[in-house]
Amino acid sequence: MTQISKKDPRTYEIIGAAIDVHSILGHGFLEAVYQEAIGLEFTSRQIPFKKEVILPIYYKGSLLSTSYKADFLCYENVIVELKAINKLSGKEESQIINYLKATGFETGLLLNFGSESLEYKRFVFRNNKSVQSAKSADII
Repeated sequence: MTQISKKDPRTYEIIGAAIDVHSILGHGFLEAVYQEAIGLEFTSRQIPFKKEVILPIYYKGSLLSTSYKADFLCYENVIVELKAINKLSGKEESQIINYLKATGFETGLLLNFGSESLEYKRFVFRNNKSVQSAKSADII
């Protein structure tokens, strides 16, 4: 059992589902293909999820008209963002950190199906500090 599975079995299950999707489909499809496939995988594994969840943004207690849309919200509080690009960059990492800031949720996963091996990064956001706690090499 890996270190991340002991710390957070929810994200371990989500990453496992993503690994299965990537092992079957490989890389090269559009993000929408992976989004549909991982939704099916979440259902088969009984991972509770909502798809394309609107995340409201507040400024000084006022709701802004602009909002974010996360690809998935699993277990009611784990934001999952999918990508299908060659390599993750700081831009995608900033996106998930902003989602966590906007919602107050602590845990987010960034999953990239566009590379030869599945790339993933787990983020924990506490007390206005972001920590990347796991990446692809930690589990595979």
